[in-house]
Amino acid sequence: MLRLVLAAFIALAGALVYGAADFFGGLSARRLRSVVVTSAAAASGLVALVIALPFVGGAWIGVDIAWGVLAGAFGVVAIALLYACLAIGPMSILSPLTAVVSAIAPMLWGLLVKGDSLSPVGYAGLAVALIAVVLVGFIPGDGVVRPSIRGVVMAGGAGLAIGGFLIVIDLTSAESGLVPLVASRATTVVITAGIIGALAVGAARAGRGAASVFGAHGASVGATPTGHADLEHATGPIAVRVTPGSAWRFALVCGVLDAAANALALIALREGDLSVVSALTALYPAGTILLAAVVLRERVAAVQWLGLALALVAGGMLALG
Repeated sequence: MLRLVLAAFIALAGALVYGAADFFGGLSARRLRSVVVTSAAAASGLVALVIALPFVGGAWIGVDIAWGVLAGAFGVVAIALLYACLAIGPMSILSPLTAVVSAIAPMLWGLLVKGDSLSPVGYAGLAVALIAVVLVGFIPGDGVVRPSIRGVVMAGGAGLAIGGFLIVIDLTSAESGLVPLVASRATTVVITAGIIGALAVGAARAGRGAASVFGAHGASVGATPTGHADLEHATGPIAVRVTPGSAWRFALVCGVLDAAANALALIALREGDLSVVSALTALYPAGTILLAAVVLRERVAAVQWLGLALALVAGGMLALG
């Protein structure tokens, strides 16, 4: 019982840290291209994990390294699909859809494949958590527009990729420590650096200069190496002045926070059930909206406050489940 309570608490804490990472990623993407934010965040997160590795420990086991590489690939796929669906919109529908799918996919894997077993209270907690995910991720003020089939498919794919990250990380052994996260983050750095390099070559050949690829382009949405994004505040006015220099600093802070959130999620997975941890981790928008309310003085909608309250209720129920 104590392990379940601890796992639920750690998962909720990790969700809040994920949200904080997305907040800084969103600020950074006001000045920097999304893939550049992702790459810079991945690099700073990798450095943080490498520094922490000697203190935390971890065995370099081949299969766990392979799982980590696959997790990194899932993250890149999630980011690509996420940006694509946000460009199509409407965000008010596709944002909660992505979060819900990111919770349901690993939840079903845990219950049907791994054999996670919960009490009736625990199963009720999963339902409450899914409702909380929808309400917290809701974007007030967006016009009610029916999404296209393409947008829904991409949002669902992004959610599946985010959920896939959790599933794959859950498959790693406890003896590997932080090694799978190091492998995951290194994979993201390599892939995104390759993308930026290709863009730079293309820009240079077009006579625009390689440095032009760093500037913000397309949807102003910040993302983290695991595929989460600052969906709630991508288009609203920002009270913080973001300079090119501060944008890079925000990206680096985003990466360190995201690495910390990954570590918390990993600990929660090794202490508890995948189905429970995935449901609570999907509440990551809570961290973003709370930080935006404090720092940017943005108004938190009544429906989002209800979602936050239900998130706490779900956390208690799942800890008992």
